[in-house]
Amino acid sequence: MKIVLAEKVSPATLAVFQQEPGWQIVTHDQIKNGLAAELADADALVVRSAVQADAKLLESAPRLRVIGRAGVGVDNIDIPAATHRGIVVMNTPGANAVAVAELTLGLMVSMARFVPRANATMHAGKWEKKSLQGSELRGKTLGIVGLGRVGLEVARRAAGFGMDILGYDPFVAPVIARENNVTLVPIDQIFKESDYLTLHVGLTSQTEGLINATSLKIMKKGIRIVNCARGELIVEETLTEALQSGQVAGAALDVFQHEPLKDSAFFALDNVILSPHIAGSTNEAQEAIGIQLARQVRDYLKLGVVQNAVNL
Repeated sequence: MKIVLAEKVSPATLAVFQQEPGWQIVTHDQIKNGLAAELADADALVVRSAVQADAKLLESAPRLRVIGRAGVGVDNIDIPAATHRGIVVMNTPGANAVAVAELTLGLMVSMARFVPRANATMHAGKWEKKSLQGSELRGKTLGIVGLGRVGLEVARRAAGFGMDILGYDPFVAPVIARENNVTLVPIDQIFKESDYLTLHVGLTSQTEGLINATSLKIMKKGIRIVNCARGELIVEETLTEALQSGQVAGAALDVFQHEPLKDSAFFALDNVILSPHIAGSTNEAQEAIGIQLARQVRDYLKLGVVQNAVNL
């Protein structure tokens, strides 16, 4: 078997493949004549988000059986082309759930206590204690849209802050919600009653533009919104207007419609916290993702076991 690791992975990820006798492992720094040439006799390709596994690249990989994406989003992989060629495409949902959940709560605290502004004013040599009086998360209502692995991790941590938790997910069992102190409600009720709203759903035709003029209009005035899921879930122009009018008191955004973010109206707003798509970027999460993916690819090549395939 020949495995091509087209992007940098953790040593623990590499070790999973190296334990297989007779397997040839090509790491990203060993690719000398281009990725296409290296894939000519490869059985598996492992990527993160930088490599574009498009139809042209796949044409150079006649033996390729599986593409492993270290992460959740597969926008950089041509799924129809892979499917047409009989290539299984796998991702690793949930491996970074704790990392994303922790940042989500951190962003909520940062909005409630004006942490970015406090830091900026202190670095500017100012002592603006009176203008930085914030609020507590305790007793506030948190609306969670999407109760998958990340959403449930958020719920568990929010419960520790004493928040009342509403959740919307048409696919989650009511018993799972109850066990995690979440009250399942229709999504309009989430919008109407939440003091904080956090999004943890994938991008589909149903979720694209979920936060739009209509949904923002029915939200409680002064709501705070967190998005560590997908940028396309929010109509950014409409959110900008709501932040400027005060309908939305604050937003914390880790993902955007177009990345990297450039020339954004968000730059001029001091009630928006921006981060460059780092929710899953912890040492622990990246190692967990890499190990999970390596095991999935290994098990498929050795045993024919398919796990977390997006095109099964």
